[in-house]
Amino acid sequence: MSSRADTDEARATDPDSAGAPASAARPDGAQATAVRPDGAHATAARTGEAITTSALHAAATGADTFPGALREALNRRGLSLERVSERLRVRGIAISQATLSSWQRGRSQPERARSLRAVEVLEEILELPAGALRSLLGPRRPRGRITPPGAEGAALQILGEDSVVEKALGARFRHFNQETSSLMVHDIVRMGESGTLSAISTTNVLRASRAGADRAIFVLSFDDEAAEPVDIRVSCGRLAEATYLKGLKSLVLEIHFGRELAKLDTTVVSYAVEVSPSETPATHYERWSRTNLHEYLQQVFFHPGALPSDCHRYVREKVGAPPRARRRIPLSESHDVHVLTSRCKPGVHGVAWDYGTGTDVTPKG
Repeated sequence: MSSRADTDEARATDPDSAGAPASAARPDGAQATAVRPDGAHATAARTGEAITTSALHAAATGADTFPGALREALNRRGLSLERVSERLRVRGIAISQATLSSWQRGRSQPERARSLRAVEVLEEILELPAGALRSLLGPRRPRGRITPPGAEGAALQILGEDSVVEKALGARFRHFNQETSSLMVHDIVRMGESGTLSAISTTNVLRASRAGADRAIFVLSFDDEAAEPVDIRVSCGRLAEATYLKGLKSLVLEIHFGRELAKLDTTVVSYAVEVSPSETPATHYERWSRTNLHEYLQQVFFHPGALPSDCHRYVREKVGAPPRARRRIPLSESHDVHVLTSRCKPGVHGVAWDYGTGTDVTPKG
């Protein structure tokens, strides 16, 4: 089981920072109103206030944009883009999976007569009222390929297309924490007696890239669907939203700074998430970052009754790439291992461990 986090955003997995939680969660950061798949739970709390399981079961709102409504309808119907493309083809309309994917991510929109006809048929396929999708289309866009914004393009280089983070954030992914960048990140991951993830806490030093920045988004992803957030506390900043997307096994946090930052001004965000016991022992923790970090500190604390026999650090150029720069790290008397990286480059930074089964637990993909 594994986890990941991001520095500019958190991805327990955090997407922009560096790393993710071991075999349990991942942080990522972004902002905007995202579509929440069926099974999503949302809530909000004041600074320092805990969010419990019962609070996480508030109803999520629907999407009011064409990409968001399309994504929401696809999730609700449980149809893949391949199946939708095939159903359109049967009705004499040739729309590729790539085009459908671009529509639901907001990178392009239907404009030509054939595409608009496809939208009308999509409404039938997805069992939507007539005009439900077409009424959400904006004005025609300039011709030519639209280059993704800097933040989105950098995240795509690390995460790849159709990542969990992109799905969790929906339309917000295009503007994912564009107003801030992470300078330093400190992740603390705690393992329970059964070897499963127990808690994750993160302190993130952010710098404003433009005047007016007042919030950041973090995404934590869990490998085991049995591991869910049961308690959330923010000690620096104010928790405005916590949405758990059960279908994606991801927690989206929006944290407000409490003030608008001047350009190049800095602020500190700290949060902690306790996790319900999962069914599978954790074997690694990762954080991914799309920007350079001045410093990244990753600590993993093990329960005295479940100590690993071997621990290694490693890096990846992007999510899913083979691990490299693998190096053994020692377990301290405090039952923890740590990795301190200065001038941390964009990529994925992780720690893996073995509980003595004789199996190499470093993730291969």
